[in-house]
Amino acid sequence: MTFTQTITQTDVDPQERKDWTEAELEYYLMGPFDGEIPGLVRRIRRILDVSQRGLAGLLGISQSQVARWETRRTSPRTAVLVEMLRLAKVRIGLHHEESGKLVEPMRDDGARDRALRRYPAHVDLEVAGWWEPRDAMMTADGMRWRARSRRWGIPAVRYHHPFWKQVFREVRGTPVDHPARHQLVAEAVHLDEVREERLRRTAPLPPGTMSA
Repeated sequence: MTFTQTITQTDVDPQERKDWTEAELEYYLMGPFDGEIPGLVRRIRRILDVSQRGLAGLLGISQSQVARWETRRTSPRTAVLVEMLRLAKVRIGLHHEESGKLVEPMRDDGARDRALRRYPAHVDLEVAGWWEPRDAMMTADGMRWRARSRRWGIPAVRYHHPFWKQVFREVRGTPVDHPARHQLVAEAVHLDEVREERLRRTAPLPPGTMSA
């Protein structure tokens, strides 16, 4: 009992302890713990030279919330953690465990489908020309739809079955991200140019014309 009282009086700032619940204080007294999130919160407070109440004031939250983070009762939301790092002028980087390469968030301007939904993060996108309704494919109406889609900048985008995705990744490598819409549009225009050049080369020459 004397040991617990000693820790309470020396290791916990009475001002910070003021709003703790009994459960939070009891959990703290069971320490020590590995650093992790509680240690990171304390490190940020040390950099900013503020108490729990001071950090809470900067974040617009209660002091007891900071106490719960530091006693591992709860963890801060990602957005709050990012804000704490910004306040402390600390930049955090994520690296792949095996390769050591920097891992960045996926781009915010990545392509979306016609309903403005993001494509699944795990798929690899491929341009197949210009969009047209399924029931219009291989018809004159389909040609009109493709012309409209080119004018409006709406490429036809697809992604492969998982088996073929793996095959293509082994051959081409894994794409870092989804392309932006303007990149997909540029790819569709390029496909048109390639197709037109192929048709030009294979078209029969007019009678009496010498080949190059």
